[in-house]
Amino acid sequence: MNTRTHTHFTHIDPDLYEKAFELLAPAPQPVAPAAPAAPAPVSLILAAPSARLTGAVEKTLTDALTFLDTHGWAKGRLIHPEGARCSIGALRAAAGARNDAYRDAGNLLLDEARRQHGKQWEAIPTWNDSHTGAQVRSVWEAAIQRAHHMNI
Repeated sequence: MNTRTHTHFTHIDPDLYEKAFELLAPAPQPVAPAAPAAPAPVSLILAAPSARLTGAVEKTLTDALTFLDTHGWAKGRLIHPEGARCSIGALRAAAGARNDAYRDAGNLLLDEARRQHGKQWEAIPTWNDSHTGAQVRSVWEAAIQRAHHMNI
């Protein structure tokens, strides 16, 4: 079996998409109160933008893609002797354990792979080994986007 190691992943700024969507859908501007001496209505307090926390699935996917960027992407084996990993190996490294975030991130990644490359893929390793680095990266980035929008 030949093992190919590809390290041509481009780093993604995780805040880039959040900034872009803020520009596309800015937070509503509060309406000034009618009487200057009147206390602020409760709706103004509730309208203040809240800080969005990164969900466990989004964090696991983002950390796994960062792992691939740092250590390299591999085909044909879970872990290459030089440290590169396939997609499932990167997920395992990022999650640290086979927990809910690992399972849900894997399911979302596989679902996105099926969206982009057809319904025939039954497992992440076979999909990973059948595609180029650019195709695999595209799926990773789309899965991260979906996790972000789903707030998971």
